Amino acid sequence: MLKGSKVGLRARHEDDIPVLRTELYDDVVNASRAEAGPWRPVTPGARDPRLVVDDTREGVVPFSVVELAGGTLVGTANLWGIDTHNRCAHIGLGLLPSARGKGYGTDVVAVLCHYGFVVRGLHRLQVETLADNAAMLRSAERNGFVREGVLRSSAWVLGEFLDEVLLGLLAQDWRPGSAQSRT
Repeated sequence: MLKGSKVGLRARHEDDIPVLRTELYDDVVNASRAEAGPWRPVTPGARDPRLVVDDTREGVVPFSVVELAGGTLVGTANLWGIDTHNRCAHIGLGLLPSARGKGYGTDVVAVLCHYGFVVRGLHRLQVETLADNAAMLRSAERNGFVREGVLRSSAWVLGEFLDEVLLGLLAQDWRPGSAQSRT
């Protein structure tokens, strides 16, 4: 398990899937804002590719997020779009509603940075998030990510186009542990 100050990132367990499906992906508004495509219902028991880990996929590393104090599942995180030639990847996370507003997002981003830069030897990490996602913007910026641009009206979400913010962080600019002192 990779550990931050508040959370740990571990492999996805089979019993995580029903919780993540119910609390994150069956929530139409949350899933519509988090996914690149439209929400759609998934049949109970189906092998939902957003949740079931396929260890043969090289371009994505999914994690379950757990509280260090007690091991309670609080969300999901991933490194995706991993490009081993250009040594870059994207990060993403989703916290269960009960885990939001507790500083876990900032800690998850810090642990993903450690994984990407130290464990994987990447050069650049990137975040794309909706412009009104203040929590993700704050979590990324507290970890040193810099706003690099706005993708105007690039996301179709529940009947309207929304702007996305693009943030980036280079390994040379990353300061391990800096986020914990600012949370």
